[in-house]
Amino acid sequence: MYYKQYGDTDMKVSAVGLGTMRYDEEDVKAGRLEKCAEIPLYAFEKGINYWDTAPAYCHDKSEIITGIALSQVKRSDVYVTSKVNLGTLNEDASRDNFRRRLETSLDRLKTDYIDFYHMWCMLNLESWEKHMELLYGFFEEAKSEGLIRNIVFSSHMQGNDIEKVVETGKFKGMLIGYNALNYRFRQSGIKAAHENGMGVVVMNPLGGGLIPQNPDDFSYLTRGTDLTVPQAALRFVASHKEITVALAGCTTKEHVDDAVKAVENLEERPAEEIAAMYEAEGLSFNNLCTGCSYCKGCPKEIPIPKMMDAYNQYILTGKKDAITSRIAYHWDIPKAKAAECIGCRKCERQCTQHLPIVERLAEIAALPDIEE
Repeated sequence: MYYKQYGDTDMKVSAVGLGTMRYDEEDVKAGRLEKCAEIPLYAFEKGINYWDTAPAYCHDKSEIITGIALSQVKRSDVYVTSKVNLGTLNEDASRDNFRRRLETSLDRLKTDYIDFYHMWCMLNLESWEKHMELLYGFFEEAKSEGLIRNIVFSSHMQGNDIEKVVETGKFKGMLIGYNALNYRFRQSGIKAAHENGMGVVVMNPLGGGLIPQNPDDFSYLTRGTDLTVPQAALRFVASHKEITVALAGCTTKEHVDDAVKAVENLEERPAEEIAAMYEAEGLSFNNLCTGCSYCKGCPKEIPIPKMMDAYNQYILTGKKDAITSRIAYHWDIPKAKAAECIGCRKCERQCTQHLPIVERLAEIAALPDIEE
């Protein structure tokens, strides 16, 4: 396993980390949690010492499963994370509620401390400022008591906004979405964090599944290697000098093996150098929806994530009829729903990529129907 220094700490973490939101669905629902715990234990055997979890993952069982595994290894040999935000606290930003949430995570993880505790899912600066005002003091208090070792944050903000958070010096590290689809508009953020001595952990390195689902478009990532497209996409992220850990969501032991192979004999390079290497070969996919579904909650009940997924087909193929085909035959939803958009832009305010959703819905609505 290839290891990296986590920011300006003395922690050596694996270049790939275990994302624990993909434990086997059937096993989770059937209560076979011990079986699920075999995945982090196998990852540990393979040298993966960074495990990322959170409340609500895997039907709210991820922390429990991860704790079963954590209790079977030497605690100091693994770095474990968890997360909290106002949503997790049901908007009750009281000290007691924060402490109950933290103690629940500690109990589930069967540990006395959490190595990295995230201020979770900061969609924009407004959200971050609100969380700083209402919750940050509780993080500091828990850290002073040794319940958490490092205060970190997770974000879907663009690079320049991430820079503003980094400049405060309030965090030891951050967790962001970064991959071969969106690397251009988050590079300034990871560079700023790295220069400020922060650890940078990356989620969604496969672009929400878009990269492995379109292997021909991303085959350039594999050039000169014996890697598959998913392995190469993970390596693309891990090879950044500015990035400490690339998270791999693993359901099976084979997924763990894939992640380990992706960083064998890893060579680190600056982000700008990597971008220059791939710029001429890869397509510009910053405008692809990665399927995070934060745009849900349309007041007109338009299934926006499905509509944006359909729009992806146009971006990937250049054919507008690919949109209507996806809507009709893959999602089986009425295209006419797109025309019900009232332009409130709630979805756009929640979009982690700041996509022009309203305009795309208008384009979809104007497309001719599929001829029977």
